[in-house]
Amino acid sequence: MKDRLATIFYWLSIRTWVSLVMLFAARPDVKGRQNIPPHGPLILVSNHLNNGDPPALTHAMPRRVVWMAKQELFDMPVVGWLFRAFGLIPVRRFEADLGALRKAQAALRRGQVLGMFPEGTRSQQAQLGEAEPGTALIALRTGAPVLPVAIWGTEHVKLPRDIFARTRLHIRFGRPFQLPHNKRATKDDIAAATDEIMRHIADLLPESYRGRYQHQSQPETV
Repeated sequence: MKDRLATIFYWLSIRTWVSLVMLFAARPDVKGRQNIPPHGPLILVSNHLNNGDPPALTHAMPRRVVWMAKQELFDMPVVGWLFRAFGLIPVRRFEADLGALRKAQAALRRGQVLGMFPEGTRSQQAQLGEAEPGTALIALRTGAPVLPVAIWGTEHVKLPRDIFARTRLHIRFGRPFQLPHNKRATKDDIAAATDEIMRHIADLLPESYRGRYQHQSQPETV
């Protein structure tokens, strides 16, 4: 029942305030939607440049996304209530948060889309940085397909200053891929899987955004 209410609130929000913000603040250039599986468990992974990335990706996705978000946001008045109403999963960053891991795996068992930013925080240089191991760990443990996504242009947006600027932003959905289902993954397995996830994201980004993955990427056509 709780998840059903979160789903209703999610779509009501997409159709109202999220759509309004996108209408006035951005001119989205979205490609690759045909790569999104219409149903079944899916882990959406993206680079992260701005606080506007989650609503922009949420607006572009035809499916509900259960985002993982830092615990600090849930501790804020109003914002924390909204995030819980959305059905988002709080996570304590940079530590082993087993509770968040269990909730993420439960969302995937329900056949939902789990949204994650593997870097764990926004990039200050608008380039891919080193990723945290949590995303790869969940992908290995569940065997769920991974959908790589790239977003850029949001690094120039500052709200409320740019609410009517209609900034051009770009979103690219890549082709889903799967990591080997491995519930007993070693540290080396997780490190290799993390690099593979980030390489897939880098493949979708312009060269100047690829950061440390610049020389590993093979540009993908979407």
